[in-house]
Amino acid sequence: MIDVKHVMEIAERFLADTDMFVVECKISPMGDIELLIDSDTAVKLEDCAALNRAIEAELDREVEDYSLMVASAGIGTELKLLRQYNKIIGSSVEVLLKDGIKILGTLDEATEAGITISYDEKVAVEGKKRKELQHIIREIAFSDIKSAKEYLDYK
Repeated sequence: MIDVKHVMEIAERFLADTDMFVVECKISPMGDIELLIDSDTAVKLEDCAALNRAIEAELDREVEDYSLMVASAGIGTELKLLRQYNKIIGSSVEVLLKDGIKILGTLDEATEAGITISYDEKVAVEGKKRKELQHIIREIAFSDIKSAKEYLDYK
């Protein structure tokens, strides 16, 4: 069976002198290889095709049959690496916490420990009947995040 580590090594070697990087590699028991890449700027279709050809050149179909798909981690794809978070600082993100709370806000900062997001929330204020809108800045540890992705508002 083709090894994930081997495919990632080939991809990382090919992407070494670019601003692109490997996000994730999955291989199914049937030999379906799915490689997800991203970039600090943009990933073009030609980049995916060139990487696909480079990987196919190093894998032997005679030894093992496989299918290979190289794709870009587009908008709406779950963020997995700190480098992806850093790329979208200032953008809207949707964060689902492990306790089930979903937060929609602006990504202000990303560190090795976690992220800082800001958002507006209606909060009960003592002595007032109605909730008031307050600007919240919240630090969230990566260990508390179930999933996070860039959010696009289509309004």
